[in-house]
Amino acid sequence: MPGFFKNREFVLVVVFAVLTAVLFFIPSDFDRRVDDNAVRCKAEVTAVDNSEIHQFGIVKTGLQLVTMKMLDGQFAGKEFKGTNELLGQMDKDKIFSIGDKALAVLTLNADGKVIFVNPQDHYRIGLEVLLLGLFTVLLLIFGGWTGAKAMFSFLFTALVLWKLLLPGLLNGVDPVWMTMAIVTVLCAVIIFMVAGLNRKGLVAFLGSFMGVFTSCLLAIYFTGRLHLHGAVMPFAETLLYSGFAHLDLTKIYIAAVFLACSGAVMDLAMDVSACMDEVVMANPDISRMGILASGLRVGRAVVGTMTTTLLLAYSGGFITLLMAFMAQGVPLVNTFNFVYVSAEVLKTLVGSFGLVTVAPFTAVAGAVIYMHRKS
Repeated sequence: MPGFFKNREFVLVVVFAVLTAVLFFIPSDFDRRVDDNAVRCKAEVTAVDNSEIHQFGIVKTGLQLVTMKMLDGQFAGKEFKGTNELLGQMDKDKIFSIGDKALAVLTLNADGKVIFVNPQDHYRIGLEVLLLGLFTVLLLIFGGWTGAKAMFSFLFTALVLWKLLLPGLLNGVDPVWMTMAIVTVLCAVIIFMVAGLNRKGLVAFLGSFMGVFTSCLLAIYFTGRLHLHGAVMPFAETLLYSGFAHLDLTKIYIAAVFLACSGAVMDLAMDVSACMDEVVMANPDISRMGILASGLRVGRAVVGTMTTTLLLAYSGGFITLLMAFMAQGVPLVNTFNFVYVSAEVLKTLVGSFGLVTVAPFTAVAGAVIYMHRKS
């Protein structure tokens, strides 16, 4: 029997590896929006001219003339001059220096000649790929076969979000229902990939699903009650002005709330389920109430740190906003009444509520399923 489960687990990994490869090569409708007349190259900055840059306090505006040598692609070895326009917005502007690597976008005419060169930003792809490679190696060294399964689930999740969730949202599919369906599938894939097709995985999946579903219901209710809207999300208005005025940003915000906490919910559900599995294996004669009590005790021990984890993760995302209000002497009651802060408070508390409920949900599911295994 153990060999059967191991073979079935291997087949599961192979199936999802194939699905990951299929998702990678499936084109989306939005791939056609990429400009065919533009070529993207890695370039090295060989000269800069800052004479047209004007500084007003800490803000810089004007044009920086940048000379770049292409390092790859069909124009490798050739030099082009481009303009780096500074808008006076520190979150978008960049300044190039000699020796910097840049992502250059070359616009071509019908004859294939370069008519415009845009040094879009500093080139970061190489270091990002290096980080991903180091993460993969570390995961495989310390995790072994389990690490390999976790890496497959990581890649599968990233591709599902990029190839299915984002195009679906842009096409106007209901954000809440679609995100809930995708989160359910991801919960099943991630948990069963890591835990295997067994009762431990089933208990963790049931607990995490109920936790995410609870967060979804709370997000729907309190988003309306707090009069929040999706325009508080970064680049939301830019999205509307890009030809997607039909999108319901409020529903997208609701979906983002329970999507953001789903990873922590799965983590907690797996912790409780794995501990209950060990308890049953160590004490096969334990009663149903004993299994339930063990699961609840584990949940209490873990949930405290997990809710703090969410608080730290979310507060790190808007810490400058809070600093700005504090620096201007805005009273605390005003601060937490602003729509931006209220949106983050809802994210934190609704996500934490899902974490608190996932422990008893998982414990109840474990008491039923593990007791069935014992009998």
